[in-house]
Amino acid sequence: MITRMALKATVYKATLNIANLDTHYYEEHSLTLAKHPSETDERLMVRLLAFALFADEALTFGKDISEDDEPALWKKDLTGAIDLWIEIGQPDERIIRKACGRAKDVVLILYGAHTDLWWKKNQNDFTCRPNLTVILLPFESSQSLAILAERSMQLTCHIEDGIIMLMSDASSVNIVPTILYPRRTI
Repeated sequence: MITRMALKATVYKATLNIANLDTHYYEEHSLTLAKHPSETDERLMVRLLAFALFADEALTFGKDISEDDEPALWKKDLTGAIDLWIEIGQPDERIIRKACGRAKDVVLILYGAHTDLWWKKNQNDFTCRPNLTVILLPFESSQSLAILAERSMQLTCHIEDGIIMLMSDASSVNIVPTILYPRRTI
């Protein structure tokens, strides 16, 4: 008999100071992120970046890798209705369709290799989704985020004119995302 042990998530702690000049949001958040055994540092940091972009006291991390019915992040109102559903990566189109039916607003943050191919294949499926926003992170930028990942992080996120700077004491990453759908500037 072979006994298999489930791998446990690794806990990361982050103090994130956000200065979003575009939305006039200035807060410090103490965050706990569970890194799934199959999750990369890049993906973990994209989730943290998504939190910084859409920061709110009600925004929480979901169990997206281990639960199909939960996104990377979401915000619910007091009744439990989903105000915001945030997916990251290159998910199956059905996940986005389902999210658009369940949430008031849905954001997909694309990152990684071959996002252009993924977008060309799926963009027609999104044109009838008025509650969807698709944001593309440049490949080099999302990869650079991984260097900031530590079990205990002190980070500052400065957002101005759609440009994001995520900084630690040791390094910083500049990101200029592109909104692919609906077509507009950040």
